[in-house]
Amino acid sequence: MAVDYRTYEKRGTSEIVEKKSRFLGDAVRVKTLEEAEAYIAQVRKEHYDARHHCFAYVTGEPGTPDEIVRSSDDGEPSGTAGKPMLEILTGRGLHQCLIVVTRYFGGTLLGTGGLVRAYSAAAKEAVEDAGMIAVRQGMRFRIRCTYPALGKFQYLFQKEGFSIEHIEYGADVELSVVTPATECEKLVRLVAETTDGTALCEKTGAVTYEEQVG
Repeated sequence: MAVDYRTYEKRGTSEIVEKKSRFLGDAVRVKTLEEAEAYIAQVRKEHYDARHHCFAYVTGEPGTPDEIVRSSDDGEPSGTAGKPMLEILTGRGLHQCLIVVTRYFGGTLLGTGGLVRAYSAAAKEAVEDAGMIAVRQGMRFRIRCTYPALGKFQYLFQKEGFSIEHIEYGADVELSVVTPATECEKLVRLVAETTDGTALCEKTGAVTYEEQVG
C-alpha cells in the first residue's frame, strides 16, 4: 500500500562557481526509474560540452521493495558527488525525486573536500529552490446537508484539516470533502454530531492529494 511521503513542489535549479568551475543543479520530480534516466540523458544532451553529470535519485513507489535509490559520481573521485547529493535527498525524507549537478571544469583541481562542498552546495540550493510538499493518501466523502449546517462545516473542516473540494448548491448543499485516510472516522463523527445525524455522509473513493509542508 502506498504511504504518505515528501517530494519536490516544482523544478528547482542552482548555479555554484568554485575556482572557475561551474556547477549547475537541476532538481525534478520523477516517479519511475525510466523517467529519471530519461531526464539525465536530456541533461547530458543539453550540456554535451560539460565534463561531468553527477546525479542521485529516489524513484518508484515509496515504502515498497520497488523503490530504487541510486547515485553516480560520473567520473569524479569516488564519494565526492553522488553520495553527498543522495544524502541531501534522504536526509530530507524525499521520494520520487532526482537531482543532477553538471560540472563545467574551470581548469583548477578542487580536491576531494572541495568537490564534496561544491556538489553538496549546488544540490542543496537546487533542492531548496524546488520546495517541498507532502503527498498524502486520503478518502473523498460526499456530504449532503442543509444550508444552516454549511457554515458550521466550513469552519470545522478548516479547523480540523479537512479539505472542501467542491460545493454544489440546490435544494440542499452537497459537498465533496477530502480527509487523510487516518481521519475518516473523525469526519463521520463530526458530521453526525453537528447535524444530529441528519446529514448524508458517504465515502466515494480513495484519493491522493498534495499538501504544503510548513
